[in-house]
Amino acid sequence: MESSLTKSSGVSEMIKGIEEANTGLSSNVQATSLQYNWRNVKIVGGGYVVATIFNPSEKDLIYAKTDMGGVYRWDPPSNSWIPLTDWVSFDDWNLLGCESIATDPINTNRLYVAAGSYTNSWTSMNGAILRSFNKGKTWETIMLPFKLGGNMAGRPMGERLQIDPNDNNILYLGTRSGNGLWKSINAGITWNKVNSFTAVGNFSDSYFQDIIGVVWEIFDPTSGSAGSPSKIIYVGVADTTSSIYRSTDGGATWQALSGQPVNGYFPQHGVLSSNGILYITYSNGVGPYDGTKGDVWKYDTKSGVWTNISPIPSSSTSNYWGYGGIAVDAQKPNTIMVTTLNEWWPDANIYRSTDGGETWSPIWHIGNYPERINGYTQDISIAPWLDWGTTKNLPEVTPKLGWMVGDIKIDPFNSDRMMYGTGATLYGTNNLTAWDNGNNVNISVMASGIEETSINVLVSPPSGASLLSGINDVSGFYHKNVNVVPSRMMTTPTFDATSIDYAENNQNFVVRVGNGNAANGIKSLAISYDGGIDWNPDGNDVSGLTGGGSVAVSSDGKIILWSPTGAKVSYSTDTGNSWIASNGIPSGAIVVSDRVNANKFYGFNLGNFYVSTDGGANFKNTVTTGLPNSSVNFKAVLNIEGDIWLAGGSVSDIYYGLWHSTDSGASFTQLSNVQEADIIGFGKPATGQTYMALYTSAKINNIRGIFRSDDGGKNWIRINDDNHQYGCTNSTITGDPRIYGRVYIGTNGRGIIYGDITAQ
Repeated sequence: MESSLTKSSGVSEMIKGIEEANTGLSSNVQATSLQYNWRNVKIVGGGYVVATIFNPSEKDLIYAKTDMGGVYRWDPPSNSWIPLTDWVSFDDWNLLGCESIATDPINTNRLYVAAGSYTNSWTSMNGAILRSFNKGKTWETIMLPFKLGGNMAGRPMGERLQIDPNDNNILYLGTRSGNGLWKSINAGITWNKVNSFTAVGNFSDSYFQDIIGVVWEIFDPTSGSAGSPSKIIYVGVADTTSSIYRSTDGGATWQALSGQPVNGYFPQHGVLSSNGILYITYSNGVGPYDGTKGDVWKYDTKSGVWTNISPIPSSSTSNYWGYGGIAVDAQKPNTIMVTTLNEWWPDANIYRSTDGGETWSPIWHIGNYPERINGYTQDISIAPWLDWGTTKNLPEVTPKLGWMVGDIKIDPFNSDRMMYGTGATLYGTNNLTAWDNGNNVNISVMASGIEETSINVLVSPPSGASLLSGINDVSGFYHKNVNVVPSRMMTTPTFDATSIDYAENNQNFVVRVGNGNAANGIKSLAISYDGGIDWNPDGNDVSGLTGGGSVAVSSDGKIILWSPTGAKVSYSTDTGNSWIASNGIPSGAIVVSDRVNANKFYGFNLGNFYVSTDGGANFKNTVTTGLPNSSVNFKAVLNIEGDIWLAGGSVSDIYYGLWHSTDSGASFTQLSNVQEADIIGFGKPATGQTYMALYTSAKINNIRGIFRSDDGGKNWIRINDDNHQYGCTNSTITGDPRIYGRVYIGTNGRGIIYGDITAQ
């Protein structure tokens, strides 16, 4: 993890704020930079790899962008990816959303990222241009006067950020929300709206209700020369009328291309081949989830002729998808490839043409139904969980080639190498031209080093698994060794786990709850009798639930207390086969078990704390004032009855601190040395200590970071540094009860991070 943050004079208010915060260090809060080694718990992928970007001038210089987990650079010696944006801080988490990447074809050390996750009320932060002059090792930040939406609808379209190949001081940026087209003439330091370009797009997505806007730009390199800007520029806009525009005078004036398709479809991607053909994929949705029809067109920039070259045109009843990614072989300009963006069933498909789109061959096709004839092999050995633990009936297969395939690239230096991103990983091949000889293309996972999961819960039991995780989109994992990718995800059932607990005195008994789907027969409860390796949907869901909520297991494993979303808090004494509503505790409460007393459970809801001493049947409201009226994170300490820590979290951008109770929640004391705390976890005590080490993502003495206390919260040490911040770290944290100093941190898009004390 080599990237870091540096200051650009007069342009980075974010960096200034970090420096000001660090001046507040005091003797009981130590900041460290080399004390800890930080790595990812290995899953490999797990999120949407939206695109790869190859530098056209330097071999093996490749970048990958994700929608909410930052950007990566390819490392040829290791055949893996290096994360470049782990310096993004907790307060500036929004910058981990990548709207677009531009790699400089003239000075290949230069790299630009249009950063920003959302344009809606989920963040108050504007987007930014992240600028690096050393391929992402260090960065400058230039704030923009509007928001960007790297994790919003239309994110597979692009690229929105482009560099003039004849004058690398000139950059264009296509924006959302009606903000139009912007330009920089000083290598990204300052930006101005291109007022001569008036098209902003007329389509808003149904979920966010935001204008998708200007989605890509293409420079014609033959219209300029070294040091003289390109005069011909093409721009794609998400518009149902005119969507493709051209300037022939370096952006001074613009015209809609004559004769372009006007059918309500949106231009996903455009690629200009070296022989002057502009290829464009279209869909009637903007992606990544929508789109039921689409076409592929080519525009001869010399003759002005448009030709529909769709492998299967939208007029066909067998076309029920939009086209997404498109690639042109830089060495063979008539060789092109396109992907289906939304062919959810039976699988995504990839088409290849070697004659400019006159004829096409698919990577798979159906023979005598349901026979499926594949022109590829698929290797998922570095991420074997990609089969989702299922088998499919033909013409479906497992693993799938992918879904939401909005991007595909052919290496400009190597016609045999191709990469494409999916909703769960990055695939590619190194023998692409075998396709042209009728031989199989060997597809394999190329996501090593990319970790892009969003984590809900982490549990590190004293025995068995090193780590159990609950994760959005990919269910969760049992990690015996955190440096080895598990062979499978948690299944039977498969759901986004929201809470996991085990019996302290019977650690093979583990309960997992999550967001199942009753309509599809997927329960929201699963039980394991072997520590989380295998799962059984033995129990029944609480009646009326709409989500997993939180779950707690008594220390002897005889009682399960469940607070599902949308239903009453209930307990079961028969491993979930039947449920009885608890008394005295409101729906929506967070529930936790005492780790010693099998009859004692705790609950929290809207500033009120609740205790049950009869196995969850009845609760008493012990604390009604003084605790935060927010969604807290609280846990009971191992081996000490009634010892509870509560991190206050936040509500409406108001953050709260850390509280401690030693009397089973009858009273709480707020720690005066912790300003903000989102999560709390426990690990093995330090040498000479008997009390567990505490871990938190917090603000202490004006410093935001990951902290450890070895003396019960009296003193804290910051164990991360400004280069290892990982954006949003407020979901879950736990120490390891077997390894002193080890901490596991859940992120929102950068997977599971773990830290170990550096060997001295």
